[in-house]
Amino acid sequence: MVGAVALPASADGHHHGRQYRPVVYISDVQYNSPGRDDRSNRSLNAEWVELTNDSRRAVNLDGWTLADEDGHTYTFDHYRLNGRATVRVHTGIGRDSRTDLYQDRRAYVWDNHSDTATLRNHRDRFVDEVSWGHHRDHRGDDRHRGGDRREGHRH
Repeated sequence: MVGAVALPASADGHHHGRQYRPVVYISDVQYNSPGRDDRSNRSLNAEWVELTNDSRRAVNLDGWTLADEDGHTYTFDHYRLNGRATVRVHTGIGRDSRTDLYQDRRAYVWDNHSDTATLRNHRDRFVDEVSWGHHRDHRGDDRHRGGDRREGHRH
């Protein structure tokens, strides 16, 4: 995918339907890295998904997965997300830390036009997802914000 964008595209953390939000949820997505998609590691790492833990206690994410609609799946390995903390999962290669994890991929994962990021726990149970692009919201309406169509979370 080659293209230029004026502003980085990101999916907002809008929750639809029930007021319930899981303890760990997808809090933000930057699915279209700023600038030209040149497959450089810098560009790949500007594509990311953030997960936030709203509880006071750490949550063990070992065995949890983050996947796109095409089946590209990242599995968390021996990672604990501290209470009241956020971790950013980058697409490219890097050194994992408490705040940044890397999928170590050499190609983009998240589609710039339409995709869904799905978070599942170690038992493969659905936790959260966020969609953007040509998806419909819970009312069946297409939503436009900032030039991008996006849909919020489904729990």
